[in-house]
Amino acid sequence: MSQTQTISLYQPLLYAIALRMVGSLQDAEDIVQDTFVKWLTIDHEKVENTKAYLIRTVTNNCINHLNSFRKKKSEYFSNLKNSELLEKYRDFELPRFDLENELSEALVLLHKKLEPIEKGIYLLREVFDFEYEDLQEIFGKKKENCRQLFSRAKEKLHQENIKKSETENQPLQLLESFKKACNFGQLSEFVNQISQEVNKFTLQKK
Repeated sequence: MSQTQTISLYQPLLYAIALRMVGSLQDAEDIVQDTFVKWLTIDHEKVENTKAYLIRTVTNNCINHLNSFRKKKSEYFSNLKNSELLEKYRDFELPRFDLENELSEALVLLHKKLEPIEKGIYLLREVFDFEYEDLQEIFGKKKENCRQLFSRAKEKLHQENIKKSETENQPLQLLESFKKACNFGQLSEFVNQISQEVNKFTLQKK
């Protein structure tokens, strides 16, 4: 069986395993791709059972991915004690209803005080520890500009004035994707939603 045939045969199975383990479409695709990249570099004559090897590899890659995410999440909770949003979300002793209510209120506050790009950069940098290089790619802004926007966002959050938002329902739409990003590592959906909000706001201002 050729390499192309092997990939075509086992890709659906590996993707199903990865998706079930990590819960993110994009992450599952990346993990399966990495699994095949590794498989293409090894001596196939030493592999007695290709299917078993690929399943074991994709499973290990998923475990490594989840461990890495949990470590990031743990560091994020311990290092960002002064984040207004984080302080509301990190207290897991609250009843479920109160927790989600507090989180919703925090997102509404960010929505009212910050412009979409400021909110996006603040959340991705402060909560998910994105590097400025990543923010530059997402928002099409230079690193220094992203740094300034992040600093401005933090300053605005300490101010008393609150702007009138024309899209009050946006935080509610963002709430579910934010929870998925925090709990299951499904960052792609959250990033896409933020990017769409920024693009829409930019077009409206033109």
